Amino acid sequence: MAQPRTLLIVLAGGAGSRLETLTEHRAKPALRFGGSHRLIDFPLSNAANSGIDDVWVVEQFEPESVTEHLAGGRPWDLDRSRGGLMVLGPHRGDDREGWHAGTADALWRKAGRIRAHDPDVVLVASADAVYRMDYADVIAHHLDSDADVTMVTTRHDGDVTRYGVVVAEGGRIVRYELKPDDPPSDLVTTEVFAFTPAALLGALEAVVKEKGEDALGDLGEEVLPALVERGAAVELRHTGYWQDVGTVDAYWRAHMEFLEQPPFDLDDQRWPIRTRALRHLGARVHAKGEVADSLLASGVVVEGTVRRSVLGPGVQVAPGAEVLDSVLLDDVRIGPGARVVRTVVDEAARVRGRAEIGGDGSGDEVTLVAARSVVHPRKRIAAGGRYPE
Repeated sequence: MAQPRTLLIVLAGGAGSRLETLTEHRAKPALRFGGSHRLIDFPLSNAANSGIDDVWVVEQFEPESVTEHLAGGRPWDLDRSRGGLMVLGPHRGDDREGWHAGTADALWRKAGRIRAHDPDVVLVASADAVYRMDYADVIAHHLDSDADVTMVTTRHDGDVTRYGVVVAEGGRIVRYELKPDDPPSDLVTTEVFAFTPAALLGALEAVVKEKGEDALGDLGEEVLPALVERGAAVELRHTGYWQDVGTVDAYWRAHMEFLEQPPFDLDDQRWPIRTRALRHLGARVHAKGEVADSLLASGVVVEGTVRRSVLGPGVQVAPGAEVLDSVLLDDVRIGPGARVVRTVVDEAARVRGRAEIGGDGSGDEVTLVAARSVVHPRKRIAAGGRYPE
């Protein structure tokens, strides 16, 4: 039996405003994770490991930050003569030109391309969560269910008011609410959806015909509720690790989870999370340097103390400096005697000697230092602070 022709559309155009300055100069999918990877690596690696080789990445906000990392699809074996990776952005020249006003709007503007591609299944995934998933299982479940949409769901023990929340009975979704103030359950969508192409395109056109183009917005606003209302939606429960990292606190917390008890191995040869190769020498810890329970990317130099932290490529920690419970992105410099606690420090920031960031670490708040900023000597930034303010 021939394999179903699957088109994966990775939605990578969001601005990610809840991540504050971390997404001021980059798209959220381009945000680094685990010292060596970026968020978009997760859906692309899941696709490669699942045998999917038709992948479209839809960009909009700060597209260069994503495109540069994609490297033509080479890290995921998507640099092919036929099929493979295609990068799409807003376009002009036809009646669907213009900026994408949400995920559903983006798909509607690319409907002609989807129709011409003629897939058996359209798989749609966001690029702002950390997880492993066999997309082949999602596709098989969808085709067996004879539904219009299969939503991959998971139980979430935190605040679910930021997600699409569902109620399911016997595998069929009977209720869907986007970002509800009073959630009807703790079951949320992982933002991975398998669609029957005709149903997806028909639902998009129906919204435009009934309410106009401006009503499309995100999939959860009109399209998914309509499919649920007509009994055409089923769920597939994801029981493994899944963590949306759409806020500074969630981003920091996911890193700490990978340090304390990793939910999965990014380098597992059975399901590797692939990424673009880093061009640095190996990490180096000097004689007086001390590192414990941490992840160090290539090019890191440690002369001070690093505990329970993740250091991205090219980070340097000077003698006498302390980095505790923190995430430091590419090329950050921590000066002599500085102390950084429970903080996310963005790319190329400079923390000068004897500066203190994040208090004593006794609270639950996460401090944030913006990219390329300079924290001056003896400056103190309280726990939960933002620098610059």
